Amino acid sequence: MSIKSKLFLTLFVSGFLFLSAQNKIKETLPGTSQSLDLVYIKGGTFTMGSPKSEAGHFGDEGPSHEVTVEDFWMGQYEITWDLYNLFVSREIDAFQSKKNPTSEVQIDVDAVSGATTPYVEMSFGMGTEGYPAICMTQLAAVKFCEWLSAMTGHFYRLPTEAEWEYACRAGSTTSYSFGNEVEDLDEYAWYASNSNEKYQLVGTKKPNAWGLYDMHGNVTEWTLDQYVPTAYKSRKGNVKNPFQEPDKVYPKVVRGGSWMDAPNRLRSASRRPSSKKWKMRDPQIPKSKWWHTDAPFVGFRVVRPVKTPTEDQQRKYWNYESTQ
Repeated sequence: MSIKSKLFLTLFVSGFLFLSAQNKIKETLPGTSQSLDLVYIKGGTFTMGSPKSEAGHFGDEGPSHEVTVEDFWMGQYEITWDLYNLFVSREIDAFQSKKNPTSEVQIDVDAVSGATTPYVEMSFGMGTEGYPAICMTQLAAVKFCEWLSAMTGHFYRLPTEAEWEYACRAGSTTSYSFGNEVEDLDEYAWYASNSNEKYQLVGTKKPNAWGLYDMHGNVTEWTLDQYVPTAYKSRKGNVKNPFQEPDKVYPKVVRGGSWMDAPNRLRSASRRPSSKKWKMRDPQIPKSKWWHTDAPFVGFRVVRPVKTPTEDQQRKYWNYESTQ
């Protein structure tokens, strides 16, 4: 190999490693060794939804339409109990990051509402360390994002439904991020056929092409959007950053399918509404606004937009009155 070729190869490899490093960041929570791994998702245009010809298609997934989303960072893994319990206990609040004029978020952690301690152990014996947090309401997931923002000084929220599907697809147009073959699902997802009737450690299956784990299966994930079954029918042309703002408590959109689901519910386009039945066995009066006792299949992951919203926009994302 010539000196020129060696130099080119060295520069190419160095550049690749640099870009790879820049595509991931780690957010360490103050006062702990716990961290949040984030993957950079370059914004772009994709086809949201699925055609009627797709196996397993549901009517609320159509019509397929063109959507554009902006750049954001997304949690590489579903939020685990290790992180979520820090929000529930609020034991590390005193270590919140110091704010300065350049901080993305200026709120104090004391101003963030906290989830009540559940009356039963919400992992139901399925495991906590390294396992996905479950059973929280959308309100609780939203307030976790607000708390995380106050603790770190960086703005976090739930993904919109469009951002979630864009990240899940990772450039694909097939039923799943890896193709159309259900036979390959075992390599990428925990679902009814292989989960042994419980959720599993996050990140133990193959990631999608953009390095995100468990976008198919393990736990179904909260998004910000109100669930409207006919939402796609009103979208015309290339829709930029679509978001169905919540106007009532139920239903909200969850995505990705879970350890309890059949393969068709794990498809990239599959949408599912939340339900008040997820609190059916809650004996409290009124029923908890923080926990869905009957939803041991629901969790979430977070996003951090590259373009930081204004303070007014931040408060809106965290404080929809109809969020539960």
